[in-house]
Amino acid sequence: MVTSAYERTPQQRIGSGFGHGSTAADVLAGLDLDGVTAMVTGGYSGLGLETVKALADAGAAVVVPARRPDRAREVLAAAGLLGAEDRSVDVDALDLGDQQSVQGFAQRYLDSGRGLDILINNAAIMACPETRVGPGWEAQFATNHLGHFALVNRLWPALASGDGGRVVALSSTGHKISGIRFEDLGFSSGYDKWQAYGQAKTANSLFAVELDRLGAGAGVRAFAVHPGGIMTELQRHLAREEMVAAGWMDDAGKLREGFKSPAQGAATSSWAATSPRLAGMGGVYCEDCDIAEPTDPGSPMARYAGVDAHAIDPDQAARLWDVSAEMTGLNAFG
Repeated sequence: MVTSAYERTPQQRIGSGFGHGSTAADVLAGLDLDGVTAMVTGGYSGLGLETVKALADAGAAVVVPARRPDRAREVLAAAGLLGAEDRSVDVDALDLGDQQSVQGFAQRYLDSGRGLDILINNAAIMACPETRVGPGWEAQFATNHLGHFALVNRLWPALASGDGGRVVALSSTGHKISGIRFEDLGFSSGYDKWQAYGQAKTANSLFAVELDRLGAGAGVRAFAVHPGGIMTELQRHLAREEMVAAGWMDDAGKLREGFKSPAQGAATSSWAATSPRLAGMGGVYCEDCDIAEPTDPGSPMARYAGVDAHAIDPDQAARLWDVSAEMTGLNAFG
Protein backbone atom coordinates (compact mmCIF):
# COMPACT_ATOMS: atom_id res chain seq x y z
CA MET A 1 0.00 0.00 0.00
CA VAL A 2 1.25 3.46 -0.91
CA THR A 3 1.29 5.87 2.01
CA SER A 4 2.65 9.40 2.29
CA ALA A 5 1.66 12.79 3.64
CA TYR A 6 -0.96 14.33 1.40
CA GLU A 7 0.05 17.39 -0.56
CA ARG A 8 -2.55 18.99 -2.77
CA THR A 9 -1.46 19.94 -6.27
CA PRO A 10 -1.46 23.68 -7.05
CA GLN A 11 -4.32 24.82 -9.28
CA GLN A 12 -2.09 26.17 -12.05
CA ARG A 13 -1.04 25.23 -15.57
CA ILE A 14 1.91 22.91 -16.04
CA GLY A 15 2.47 23.42 -19.79
CA SER A 16 1.28 20.04 -21.03
CA GLY A 17 2.07 20.71 -24.67
CA PHE A 18 -1.55 20.07 -25.63
CA GLY A 19 -4.45 22.47 -25.92
CA HIS A 20 -7.98 23.34 -27.00
CA GLY A 21 -7.71 21.63 -30.39
CA SER A 22 -6.00 18.43 -29.20
CA THR A 23 -7.86 15.14 -29.59
CA ALA A 24 -7.93 12.06 -27.39
CA ALA A 25 -5.74 10.29 -29.95
CA ASP A 26 -3.24 13.16 -29.76
CA VAL A 27 -2.81 12.99 -25.99
CA LEU A 28 -2.50 9.19 -26.02
CA ALA A 29 -0.05 9.03 -28.94
CA GLY A 30 3.02 7.03 -27.94
CA LEU A 31 1.49 5.68 -24.73
CA ASP A 32 1.28 1.90 -24.35
CA LEU A 33 -1.72 1.00 -22.19
CA ASP A 34 -1.35 -2.76 -22.60
CA GLY A 35 -2.26 -4.34 -19.28
CA VAL A 36 -4.30 -1.30 -18.17
CA THR A 37 -7.98 -1.73 -17.35
CA ALA A 38 -10.16 1.36 -17.82
CA MET A 39 -13.85 2.04 -17.25
CA VAL A 40 -15.82 4.80 -18.97
CA THR A 41 -19.40 5.38 -17.87
CA GLY A 42 -21.64 6.30 -20.78
CA GLY A 43 -18.88 5.27 -23.15
CA TYR A 44 -21.14 4.64 -26.11
CA SER A 45 -22.11 8.12 -27.28
CA GLY A 46 -20.51 11.49 -27.84
CA LEU A 47 -17.18 12.09 -26.18
CA GLY A 48 -17.56 8.91 -24.11
CA LEU A 49 -17.42 6.84 -27.29
CA GLU A 50 -14.37 8.77 -28.46
CA THR A 51 -12.71 8.18 -25.08
CA VAL A 52 -13.31 4.44 -25.29
CA LYS A 53 -11.94 4.33 -28.82
CA ALA A 54 -8.76 6.22 -27.91
CA LEU A 55 -8.09 4.10 -24.81
CA ALA A 56 -8.74 0.84 -26.65
CA ASP A 57 -6.53 1.93 -29.56
CA ALA A 58 -3.73 2.57 -27.04
CA GLY A 59 -4.05 -1.00 -25.76
CA ALA A 60 -6.26 -0.64 -22.69
CA ALA A 61 -9.00 -3.13 -21.85
CA VAL A 62 -12.10 -0.96 -21.51
CA VAL A 63 -15.33 -1.64 -19.63
CA VAL A 64 -18.39 0.37 -20.62
CA PRO A 65 -21.16 0.49 -17.99
CA ALA A 66 -24.34 1.42 -19.85
CA ARG A 67 -27.90 2.33 -18.94
CA ARG A 68 -28.89 0.90 -22.34
CA PRO A 69 -26.52 -2.06 -22.72
CA ASP A 70 -28.09 -3.38 -25.93
CA ARG A 71 -27.76 0.04 -27.53
CA ALA A 72 -24.19 0.31 -26.24
CA ARG A 73 -23.24 -3.02 -27.82
CA GLU A 74 -24.83 -1.97 -31.10
CA VAL A 75 -22.92 1.34 -31.20
CA LEU A 76 -19.60 -0.13 -30.08
CA ALA A 77 -19.88 -2.96 -32.60
CA ALA A 78 -20.60 -0.50 -35.40
CA ALA A 79 -17.50 1.45 -34.37
CA GLY A 80 -15.39 -1.70 -34.57
CA LEU A 81 -14.78 -1.70 -30.83
CA LEU A 82 -16.74 -4.77 -29.78
CA GLY A 83 -15.58 -8.23 -30.75
CA ALA A 84 -12.44 -6.92 -32.43
CA GLU A 85 -9.32 -9.06 -32.17
CA ASP A 86 -7.09 -6.04 -31.58
CA ARG A 87 -9.29 -4.33 -28.99
CA SER A 88 -10.79 -5.40 -25.66
CA VAL A 89 -14.10 -3.69 -24.87
CA ASP A 90 -16.86 -5.10 -22.66
CA VAL A 91 -20.34 -3.80 -21.79
CA ASP A 92 -22.38 -4.31 -18.64
CA ALA A 93 -25.64 -2.81 -17.38
CA LEU A 94 -25.53 0.20 -15.05
CA ASP A 95 -28.13 2.88 -14.33
CA LEU A 96 -26.43 5.60 -12.29
CA GLY A 97 -29.79 6.94 -11.17
CA ASP A 98 -30.58 3.63 -9.47
CA GLN A 99 -28.44 2.81 -6.43
CA GLN A 100 -29.41 -0.88 -6.59
CA SER A 101 -28.20 -0.99 -10.18
CA VAL A 102 -24.88 0.54 -9.08
CA GLN A 103 -24.56 -2.08 -6.35
CA GLY A 104 -25.28 -4.92 -8.75
CA PHE A 105 -22.83 -3.69 -11.37
CA ALA A 106 -20.06 -3.09 -8.86
CA GLN A 107 -20.52 -6.50 -7.25
CA ARG A 108 -20.35 -8.24 -10.61
CA TYR A 109 -17.16 -6.37 -11.39
CA LEU A 110 -15.55 -7.17 -8.04
CA ASP A 111 -16.58 -10.80 -8.37
CA SER A 112 -14.70 -10.95 -11.69
CA GLY A 113 -11.45 -10.42 -9.80
CA ARG A 114 -10.27 -7.66 -12.11
CA GLY A 115 -8.39 -4.63 -10.89
CA LEU A 116 -9.22 -1.14 -12.13
CA ASP A 117 -6.56 1.36 -13.17
CA ILE A 118 -8.67 4.14 -14.70
CA LEU A 119 -12.27 5.16 -13.98
CA ILE A 120 -13.70 8.01 -16.05
CA ASN A 121 -17.03 9.26 -14.72
CA ASN A 122 -18.27 10.46 -18.09
CA ALA A 123 -22.03 9.79 -18.11
CA ALA A 124 -24.34 12.69 -17.29
CA ILE A 125 -27.72 14.29 -17.84
CA MET A 126 -28.18 18.03 -18.36
CA ALA A 127 -30.98 20.54 -17.87
CA CYS A 128 -33.72 17.92 -17.76
CA PRO A 129 -37.28 18.60 -16.60
CA GLU A 130 -37.78 18.11 -12.88
CA THR A 131 -37.37 14.38 -12.27
CA ARG A 132 -37.12 12.37 -9.06
CA VAL A 133 -35.26 9.09 -8.69
CA GLY A 134 -34.67 6.64 -5.85
CA PRO A 135 -35.97 8.01 -2.56
CA GLY A 136 -37.02 11.25 -4.23
CA TRP A 137 -33.58 12.63 -5.11
CA GLU A 138 -33.31 15.32 -7.80
CA ALA A 139 -32.21 13.44 -10.90
CA GLN A 140 -29.22 15.53 -12.03
CA PHE A 141 -27.56 15.46 -8.61
CA ALA A 142 -28.49 11.80 -8.15
CA THR A 143 -27.21 10.64 -11.54
CA ASN A 144 -24.23 12.88 -12.18
CA HIS A 145 -22.91 12.91 -8.63
CA LEU A 146 -24.45 10.35 -6.27
CA GLY A 147 -24.39 7.55 -8.85
CA HIS A 148 -20.68 8.06 -9.49
CA PHE A 149 -20.01 8.57 -5.77
CA ALA A 150 -21.56 5.17 -5.07
CA LEU A 151 -19.75 3.56 -8.00
CA VAL A 152 -16.32 4.71 -6.83
CA ASN A 153 -16.94 3.73 -3.21
CA ARG A 154 -18.17 0.27 -4.21
CA LEU A 155 -15.30 -0.25 -6.66
CA TRP A 156 -12.68 1.04 -4.24
CA PRO A 157 -11.10 -2.41 -3.61
CA ALA A 158 -10.44 -2.76 -7.35
CA LEU A 159 -9.14 0.81 -7.68
CA ALA A 160 -6.83 0.48 -4.71
CA SER A 161 -5.43 -2.90 -5.76
CA GLY A 162 -3.06 -1.56 -8.41
CA ASP A 163 0.07 0.55 -8.56
CA GLY A 164 -1.66 3.91 -8.98
CA GLY A 165 -5.23 4.26 -10.17
CA ARG A 166 -6.81 7.43 -11.48
CA VAL A 167 -10.40 8.63 -11.26
CA VAL A 168 -11.56 11.38 -13.60
CA ALA A 169 -14.81 13.21 -12.85
CA LEU A 170 -16.31 15.17 -15.72
CA SER A 171 -17.42 18.57 -14.51
CA SER A 172 -17.98 21.58 -16.77
CA THR A 173 -18.20 25.36 -16.77
CA GLY A 174 -21.71 24.63 -15.56
CA HIS A 175 -20.13 24.65 -12.10
CA LYS A 176 -20.09 28.45 -12.39
CA ILE A 177 -23.89 28.53 -12.28
CA SER A 178 -24.28 27.23 -8.74
CA GLY A 179 -22.42 26.02 -5.71
CA ILE A 180 -23.78 23.25 -3.49
CA ARG A 181 -27.17 24.13 -2.02
CA PHE A 182 -26.62 22.27 1.24
CA GLU A 183 -29.82 23.75 2.65
CA ASP A 184 -31.88 22.25 -0.19
CA LEU A 185 -29.92 19.80 -2.34
CA GLY A 186 -33.06 18.36 -3.87
CA PHE A 187 -34.86 21.57 -4.87
CA SER A 188 -37.85 20.83 -2.69
CA SER A 189 -39.38 23.97 -4.19
CA GLY A 190 -38.51 26.26 -7.07
CA TYR A 191 -36.77 23.74 -9.31
CA ASP A 192 -34.51 25.34 -11.90
CA LYS A 193 -32.97 22.97 -14.43
CA TRP A 194 -29.81 25.04 -14.89
CA GLN A 195 -29.26 25.65 -11.19
CA ALA A 196 -29.65 21.90 -10.66
CA TYR A 197 -27.15 21.17 -13.42
CA GLY A 198 -24.72 23.71 -12.00
CA GLN A 199 -24.95 22.15 -8.56
CA ALA A 200 -24.28 18.69 -10.00
CA LYS A 201 -21.23 19.90 -11.93
CA THR A 202 -19.83 21.62 -8.84
CA ALA A 203 -20.41 18.36 -7.00
CA ASN A 204 -18.39 16.47 -9.63
CA SER A 205 -15.46 18.82 -9.10
CA LEU A 206 -15.64 18.74 -5.30
CA PHE A 207 -15.87 14.95 -5.43
CA ALA A 208 -12.49 14.82 -7.17
CA VAL A 209 -10.97 17.18 -4.60
CA GLU A 210 -11.97 15.03 -1.63
CA LEU A 211 -11.43 11.66 -3.29
CA ASP A 212 -7.89 12.71 -4.13
CA ARG A 213 -7.23 13.58 -0.50
CA LEU A 214 -8.72 10.33 0.76
CA GLY A 215 -7.28 8.06 -1.91
CA ALA A 216 -3.77 9.43 -2.37
CA GLY A 217 -2.42 7.28 0.45
CA ALA A 218 -3.36 4.20 -1.59
CA GLY A 219 -1.85 5.70 -4.74
CA VAL A 220 -5.21 6.61 -6.29
CA ARG A 221 -5.44 10.18 -7.60
CA ALA A 222 -8.50 12.05 -8.81
CA PHE A 223 -9.05 14.89 -11.27
CA ALA A 224 -12.03 17.00 -12.34
CA VAL A 225 -12.29 17.86 -16.02
CA HIS A 226 -14.12 20.39 -18.15
CA PRO A 227 -14.24 18.75 -21.60
CA GLY A 228 -15.28 21.90 -23.44
CA GLY A 229 -18.40 22.80 -25.35
CA ILE A 230 -19.41 19.81 -27.48
CA MET A 231 -22.70 19.11 -29.22
CA THR A 232 -23.72 15.58 -28.21
CA GLU A 233 -26.73 13.68 -26.84
CA LEU A 234 -26.20 15.64 -23.61
CA GLN A 235 -28.27 18.44 -25.16
CA ARG A 236 -31.24 16.17 -25.83
CA HIS A 237 -33.48 18.07 -23.39
CA LEU A 238 -32.82 21.44 -25.05
CA ALA A 239 -34.80 22.96 -27.91
CA ARG A 240 -32.82 24.59 -30.71
CA GLU A 241 -34.40 27.94 -29.81
CA GLU A 242 -32.90 27.73 -26.34
CA MET A 243 -29.44 26.94 -27.69
CA VAL A 244 -29.69 29.83 -30.18
CA ALA A 245 -30.72 32.17 -27.37
CA ALA A 246 -27.74 30.99 -25.31
CA GLY A 247 -25.42 31.86 -28.19
CA TRP A 248 -24.31 28.28 -28.81
CA MET A 249 -25.40 28.36 -32.44
CA ASP A 250 -27.00 30.62 -35.01
CA ASP A 251 -30.50 30.29 -36.41
CA ALA A 252 -29.23 27.90 -39.09
CA GLY A 253 -27.71 25.59 -36.47
CA LYS A 254 -24.07 26.56 -37.07
CA LEU A 255 -22.10 26.23 -33.82
CA ARG A 256 -20.28 29.26 -32.51
CA GLU A 257 -16.52 29.36 -32.67
CA GLY A 258 -14.86 27.52 -29.79
CA PHE A 259 -17.06 24.43 -29.75
CA LYS A 260 -15.12 21.17 -29.90
CA SER A 261 -15.63 17.96 -31.81
CA PRO A 262 -16.33 14.85 -29.69
CA ALA A 263 -12.73 13.69 -30.32
CA GLN A 264 -11.44 17.02 -28.99
CA GLY A 265 -13.91 16.89 -26.12
CA ALA A 266 -12.54 13.51 -25.07
CA ALA A 267 -8.98 14.80 -24.94
CA THR A 268 -8.82 16.38 -21.48
CA SER A 269 -10.34 13.40 -19.67
CA SER A 270 -8.06 11.03 -21.60
CA TRP A 271 -5.08 13.23 -20.71
CA ALA A 272 -6.00 13.42 -17.03
CA ALA A 273 -6.46 9.65 -16.91
CA THR A 274 -3.11 8.76 -18.46
CA SER A 275 -0.57 11.58 -18.66
CA PRO A 276 2.81 10.81 -17.07
CA ARG A 277 3.09 14.56 -16.43
CA LEU A 278 0.41 14.19 -13.74
CA ALA A 279 2.25 11.51 -11.75
CA GLY A 280 2.04 12.39 -8.07
CA MET A 281 -0.57 15.08 -8.71
CA GLY A 282 -4.32 15.28 -8.15
CA GLY A 283 -7.29 17.08 -6.70
CA VAL A 284 -7.33 19.71 -9.45
CA TYR A 285 -9.74 20.90 -12.14
CA CYS A 286 -8.46 20.58 -15.71
CA GLU A 287 -9.45 22.10 -19.04
CA ASP A 288 -7.93 22.13 -22.54
CA CYS A 289 -5.53 19.29 -21.63
CA ASP A 290 -3.87 21.13 -18.75
CA ILE A 291 -4.55 22.06 -15.16
CA ALA A 292 -6.85 25.08 -15.27
CA GLU A 293 -6.10 28.44 -13.72
CA PRO A 294 -8.47 29.90 -11.11
CA THR A 295 -11.17 32.05 -12.69
CA ASP A 296 -10.24 35.66 -13.31
CA PRO A 297 -13.44 37.48 -12.31
CA GLY A 298 -12.45 40.51 -14.39
CA SER A 299 -11.95 38.57 -17.59
CA PRO A 300 -14.60 38.63 -20.34
CA MET A 301 -14.07 34.84 -20.43
CA ALA A 302 -14.82 34.35 -16.74
CA ARG A 303 -18.03 32.45 -17.53
CA TYR A 304 -16.24 30.07 -19.90
CA ALA A 305 -12.68 29.57 -18.61
CA GLY A 306 -10.97 28.74 -15.33
CA VAL A 307 -12.36 27.20 -12.19
CA ASP A 308 -14.37 29.11 -9.58
CA ALA A 309 -13.16 28.90 -5.99
CA HIS A 310 -16.31 27.19 -4.70
CA ALA A 311 -15.71 24.17 -6.98
CA ILE A 312 -12.27 23.36 -5.53
CA ASP A 313 -12.81 24.39 -1.91
CA PRO A 314 -11.50 21.56 0.31
CA ASP A 315 -13.88 22.29 3.17
CA GLN A 316 -16.89 22.23 0.85
CA ALA A 317 -15.52 19.03 -0.69
CA ALA A 318 -15.25 17.31 2.68
CA ARG A 319 -18.75 18.45 3.65
CA LEU A 320 -20.22 17.19 0.39
CA TRP A 321 -18.48 13.84 0.84
CA ASP A 322 -20.03 13.42 4.29
CA VAL A 323 -23.49 14.37 3.03
CA SER A 324 -23.16 12.00 0.06
CA ALA A 325 -22.03 9.17 2.33
CA GLU A 326 -25.07 9.74 4.53
CA MET A 327 -27.44 9.81 1.56
CA THR A 328 -26.06 6.64 -0.05
CA GLY A 329 -24.98 4.78 3.09
CA LEU A 330 -21.54 4.32 1.51
CA ASN A 331 -18.07 5.44 2.52
CA ALA A 332 -15.07 3.29 1.61
CA PHE A 333 -12.92 5.43 3.91
CA GLY A 334 -15.08 5.76 6.99
